[in-house]
Amino acid sequence: MTLSKALAPSQSLLTRAVMVLGGSFFIALAAQVSVPMVPVPMSLQTLAILIVGLSFGARMGALTLVAYLAEGAMGLPVFAGGGTAPALVGPTAGFLYGFVAMAWIAGFAADRGARGVVTMALAALAASALLYIPGLAWPALVMGKTVPELLSGWMLPFLAGDAVKAVIAALVVSGGWAMLKNRKA
Repeated sequence: MTLSKALAPSQSLLTRAVMVLGGSFFIALAAQVSVPMVPVPMSLQTLAILIVGLSFGARMGALTLVAYLAEGAMGLPVFAGGGTAPALVGPTAGFLYGFVAMAWIAGFAADRGARGVVTMALAALAASALLYIPGLAWPALVMGKTVPELLSGWMLPFLAGDAVKAVIAALVVSGGWAMLKNRKA
């Protein structure tokens, strides 16, 4: 059982739609909290994606990210820096598409019973690490970036922040479980 199912047991179509839209809005807000860096901005959207995945589970987490990408494709300014549809073919497009898998991986751990800080942090770290596959493949294939360029500008500056965000996401969601447990006690 995921945290979202524990908090909203009904899971009607309306409930799930509200969760998906609310989760995509949460991610869009987090994307606007960013530090401009070249070529990739550092934002809080990956933190929000991990929280959504760990809270919603694999299917609902991935669906939330598909909705987020669709909102951007429709022209809503949901991506970092108020980005819209052009971001889906820009330099960071691989990361945007990889967000769906990131949420799914974190959610998969939640679906399998990850509730402790350590297990959720490890799942979040794995999801964050795997995000670099599409994130780096896109600029390598589409823009011809070399491995040294990718490592120095697209990956290494973000590793420490990714680790911190993974731990924060695990703390937030495990805190939600603890509050739910205390509420029932």
